[in-house]
Amino acid sequence: MITQRRSRRHLAVACLLAATATLAASGCSKSETPATAGGDSGQGAQEAKTPEKSSGPGCSLKTYGGPKLDLKNAVVGFSQSEKEANPFRIAETRSIKDEAAKVGVRKLLTTNAQSQLSKQISDIQDMLSQGAQFLIVAPLNSDGLEPALKAAAAKKVPVLTIDRKVNSTPCKDYVAFLGSDFVEQGRRAADAMIKATGGKGKVAILLGSSGNNVTTDRTKGFVDRIEAEAPGLEIVAQQTGEFARDKGQQVMEQLIQSKPDITAVYAENDEMGLGAVTALKAAGKKPGKDVKIVSVDGTRNAVQALVDGEYNAVIESNPRFGPLAFDTAEKFYAGEEIPENVVITDRAYDETNAKASLGGAY
Repeated sequence: MITQRRSRRHLAVACLLAATATLAASGCSKSETPATAGGDSGQGAQEAKTPEKSSGPGCSLKTYGGPKLDLKNAVVGFSQSEKEANPFRIAETRSIKDEAAKVGVRKLLTTNAQSQLSKQISDIQDMLSQGAQFLIVAPLNSDGLEPALKAAAAKKVPVLTIDRKVNSTPCKDYVAFLGSDFVEQGRRAADAMIKATGGKGKVAILLGSSGNNVTTDRTKGFVDRIEAEAPGLEIVAQQTGEFARDKGQQVMEQLIQSKPDITAVYAENDEMGLGAVTALKAAGKKPGKDVKIVSVDGTRNAVQALVDGEYNAVIESNPRFGPLAFDTAEKFYAGEEIPENVVITDRAYDETNAKASLGGAY
């Protein structure tokens, strides 16, 4: 049973009207998201890489020990980690809801932790109390969900984690992780930055939120690649923008004052990168020219900034987990062994393909 939320549509339309004034306007919550945010959930569908070998033992229904389940007669729960104030979360939730409707699950329970770990734990426990038989969880942090995972395991309710990993035992606390190779995203962002800067300059990193593997891995991939391939690019600052546009803008404003000679910014998501664009323009600088900008996500606003010449590259992190999550669940219940890590492929956008690819961004 999937509840349509008209109020969210009305807010999205209002944000679209505000966004027409400027790409980086900041009048509609943290993230001005057009009504098309998330895009068509059928576009840009995720594709899992074919692993040469699993990074750990796979998990089957027999190994896990749960009862067999027909998803069409099932109660499925989805736990979202953060409020849907940015395009990634909007697209992710929409994709899960759309695919649940397509598969025909009997009932879909959805919750949102509002960036509170304690709430995500109670959300998951509440869904179990409501009879959830299968759970899809977008973890807020890599640590701390153990009470909820143990509650699910005690009831033999399988858990798929998406977009962030948990530091727990696969095929015991959860079935598998579905998501990107975040270290590789950092490497690809570094390659794009080297190309945009010619391998020289001073780079600031806008870090994501602490406590999760996405921030750690995207940082490691970028820093290691820059150190190995572009010694002329000096990383002069690393400050968290909490994956939020307003925070990214605030940090960039501070950096413009404290380190005015910065020539490049690596933002670990598009929202922070777009916040940096706003700060740079307010300071009289030309983003994409005076200061090169590379970020990760693939939102429509960031790809549009590329088209407008205010950005230099975007590495995609595809949030459309619905089809892959439910396909993985069906394979699991059919007796197939699911790899510990189901890694998806991600695209990259630059000035050569941004305009043609805009329709597939979210």
